[in-house]
Amino acid sequence: MSRKSYITLAAASLIGLSAGAASADVVGKVGVDWIGNDIIIDAVADPQVKGVTCHVTYFDRSVIDRVKNGNWFEDPSNNSISCRQTGPIEIGDINLSEGGDEVFKTGMSLIWKKLVVNRIYDKKNDTLVYLAHSRELTDGSAKMAISTIPLYGQNVTWKNGKPQ
Repeated sequence: MSRKSYITLAAASLIGLSAGAASADVVGKVGVDWIGNDIIIDAVADPQVKGVTCHVTYFDRSVIDRVKNGNWFEDPSNNSISCRQTGPIEIGDINLSEGGDEVFKTGMSLIWKKLVVNRIYDKKNDTLVYLAHSRELTDGSAKMAISTIPLYGQNVTWKNGKPQ
């Protein structure tokens, strides 16, 4: 395979991996100690549910902390999420299964760990559930946080019609 083919394949793979996932805007950065560790606050708009924004927090270790404590390539799995209606709700093509959709993902280590936000529709309670958790290649983390958006009584537009 030629060099040009490798570059094209790599670019297509990166586009494929990022398709469908929301991007985040950093809206806050709070210093927590003198060595430069920070708590980052991202705003994540759900790409398939207009009118919903999630704010996700995570810990960002400084270079000094990485050198001092070792474990150079990894941030802790501590995170939090809060989602709210920020406009008229329009629900696009969402996965209605128990696993739901992956809305957002960002790296928390060089290779092994990702901070992930999944959206699950709770049909019985007419509620969108957002779950923030860490996905690790070898050992899963039990640290998680959820936030919900109740749809009951709201004027919600469903692209494919409300599930019955």
